Amino acid sequence: MSPTEPSAAGPSKRRRNSDLTRENILDVATTEFADKGFAGARVDVIAERTHTTKRMIYYYFSDKEGLYQAVLERAYGEIREHERQLDISGLDPIGAIRALAELTFDHHEQHPDFVRLVAGENMLRGQHIRKSDALSGLGAPAADLVSRILVDGQRQGLFRTDVGALDVHMILSSYAGFRVSHQFTWDALFGQNLVAPELREHQRKMLGDMVVAFLRDRT
Repeated sequence: MSPTEPSAAGPSKRRRNSDLTRENILDVATTEFADKGFAGARVDVIAERTHTTKRMIYYYFSDKEGLYQAVLERAYGEIREHERQLDISGLDPIGAIRALAELTFDHHEQHPDFVRLVAGENMLRGQHIRKSDALSGLGAPAADLVSRILVDGQRQGLFRTDVGALDVHMILSSYAGFRVSHQFTWDALFGQNLVAPELREHQRKMLGDMVVAFLRDRT
């Protein structure tokens, strides 16, 4: 039965089923695009793994590019939502920036597909992100959160005043992303597993230490 055909089920149930189908397609497509990139990913494979059809996928997402763009939008939306939910009330600026560092570290570790998607979209020079209205302003919440922490720290004389929110965001994203994206080449070159459980707490604390040291350096 196609999504537009009538059903004996009520509209609420049909909507729930439709939402679940869409989310399942996005889950499988995320893995497919993360593993094989936009060019290498196959909609036929996604349809098979979701027990749907290409026609069904195109009903929801129009075409392969629409599906890929929806995957990117959801992936970026998830980390921005986690940042929005970060409760820094009651924390001093140093504690707040550490909490943000830990959130960034945890998210990248828990969502390796996100790291691979970002790497793949950079290979495509960001062309699909540039076409997305949903993503055009999605960087603002992250920058706003860092800005609030920075301003508080600068007002209290804790942080240097010659850095901006994007400087801090770059440090956090670079470290957290590198640990996931470079784990295989790093292991091959240095014989160290970057994501080994015994290294996790050391690395997580190191990210916080690094950004705090950078912000407090006035030389």
